[in-house]
Amino acid sequence: MTQVNLTPFEDVLDGFYGKKGTPARDKFEADVDESLHAYRIGEAIKKARLEQHLTQEELGERLGVKKSQISRLEHGYSITIPTMSRVFKALGISTAVLDLGMAGKVILW
Repeated sequence: MTQVNLTPFEDVLDGFYGKKGTPARDKFEADVDESLHAYRIGEAIKKARLEQHLTQEELGERLGVKKSQISRLEHGYSITIPTMSRVFKALGISTAVLDLGMAGKVILW
């Protein structure tokens, strides 16, 4: 029987980006966190759109953008706070609060 050598994922990350606490590793982890947040926002947009039985094209018409831009937003690309505000307002979500943990909460719109 062939023996398989498995490498822990942490060792792979160390090899590509350096140990935790190094600038390259910190940047990589920050980029991953940012991408995950954008993905979750995109999923929230998609969920709200689907709950209202809207197509991407219909939501795009409400915003004055093409279907492809809605697709990009739902996949976590090109999301800024002003864009989020426009999208969620177009979906009838009139307020949003950002929870900053110990620092408190911020009303975005």
